[in-house]
Amino acid sequence: MATLARPVGGAGDPHRRPNIASADVQLPAVRDYEQVDNEIVATMRPTGGWFAGLGLAVVCMLIGASAWVYQIYWGLGQAGYEPPLMWGVYIITFVFWVGIGHAGTLISAILYLFRAGFRTTIYRVSEAMTVFAVMTAGLFPIIHIGRPWKFFWLIPYPNWRLIWPNFKSPLVWDVFAISTYLTISTTFLYIGLIPDIAVLRDRETNPVRKRIFSILSLGWRNSDREWRHFARAYLFLAAFSTPLVLSVHSVVSFDFAMGLTPGWHASIFPPYFVAGAIFSGFAMVWTISIPMRRWFGLKHYITLNHLDATAKVVLFTSLVVGSAYLIEFFIAWYSGVPAEIEYFYNRVFGQWWWSAWILLICNMVFPLSLFSQQLRRNTTWLFILSIIINIGMWYERFVIVVPSLTHEFEPWQWGGYLPSWVDMCFLVGSFGWFFMWFLLFTKQLPVFALAEIKEIIPPKLKGTHKHDDHIDVTGKHQAFEPDTPGEFA
Repeated sequence: MATLARPVGGAGDPHRRPNIASADVQLPAVRDYEQVDNEIVATMRPTGGWFAGLGLAVVCMLIGASAWVYQIYWGLGQAGYEPPLMWGVYIITFVFWVGIGHAGTLISAILYLFRAGFRTTIYRVSEAMTVFAVMTAGLFPIIHIGRPWKFFWLIPYPNWRLIWPNFKSPLVWDVFAISTYLTISTTFLYIGLIPDIAVLRDRETNPVRKRIFSILSLGWRNSDREWRHFARAYLFLAAFSTPLVLSVHSVVSFDFAMGLTPGWHASIFPPYFVAGAIFSGFAMVWTISIPMRRWFGLKHYITLNHLDATAKVVLFTSLVVGSAYLIEFFIAWYSGVPAEIEYFYNRVFGQWWWSAWILLICNMVFPLSLFSQQLRRNTTWLFILSIIINIGMWYERFVIVVPSLTHEFEPWQWGGYLPSWVDMCFLVGSFGWFFMWFLLFTKQLPVFALAEIKEIIPPKLKGTHKHDDHIDVTGKHQAFEPDTPGEFA
């Protein structure tokens, strides 16, 4: 966990540079543990705006559920599939949501191992986002098979005919990826929540909720022995989850890379998909955390320094993804395979040019704005950019799936694709399902990590009179100033 280190950037610090972005873990406007408990627990009280958001999410979810009932009754033909294209919005949206879930494990595990301070106040949001995004993604392979009541045929065990599932099928690979990722992500989220649930247990007055929190906190008493075991378990899970970030989305990319279809059969897909997943996942973290920091009045927890640091990660992954796009075109040209060359020309200048240019502009052009420090620290622009990036990442999956399947080797097999209203209802329903669970989570459990935030707040020491002064390990007072004027006002 984080350790108490000497603050940098005080008023008298000669090394302090004004308005220079920093991932420093200090929270100057947070004075003591009591303030942390009061302000973060206060976010769990339902408000009118929360009920309105939950109602909208439930309506969107019911739209998707109604479309599913309609499709089950009339058949999978309602999905807009038409030979040669038998993958469509369902697989596109499945890959999109798996990608969204990757930032959570990255922020929680990899950045924890590297002791990146800017993860402290946003990692709980990303962890919860991961679990609910994977829950959403897991629905689409079931929807895609057309007969959802037989989904258990995908699970790797012999059925009553003693026949194992076809392990050459990408749908079975997806089951492995989703089940593994959901199990580890949920465990990681729960372990990190245990000290915070104990805080809620001690503050709770309702006997039923207090009993529930007592069970979930596993008898946590805040002892030194418990903290040592907790830190070891958390470190183990972080190290165990790290290869998961690389492996799970690589397995999802094999759905495409193992095929001979033009545009798919490329070894660049695993790292390309992992970088894209981190890219879109961080954008979704912005989509969620920026409104929360404003509505809950928690700008002094998710500071501009935190957002600036995440913006640098988004900029880096944008450059990686953009390089992968260009490498794809180079490989197609260098291979000399006519089908590959014609496919990539068709992608950008042919039948599907509009989707490819949406992809390139949203994922390569707009993120270049993050080279500007002023825009990296502009929350309005970051929120708008997060929407743009996720639109671009959804179209990235569209460009991978649709143009390849509609423009294969033989011209007589070429076709088109027009998503039906059922497809669009499922897309809307997936967002409703995701935000419904996330909004419910925010009012039942703390969406900011109480324990880790307290670790970066120096405790009150004897003889301390100024609450807004932080004390370093030498006992000397150091007053903090915000990097940006008015940030903590």
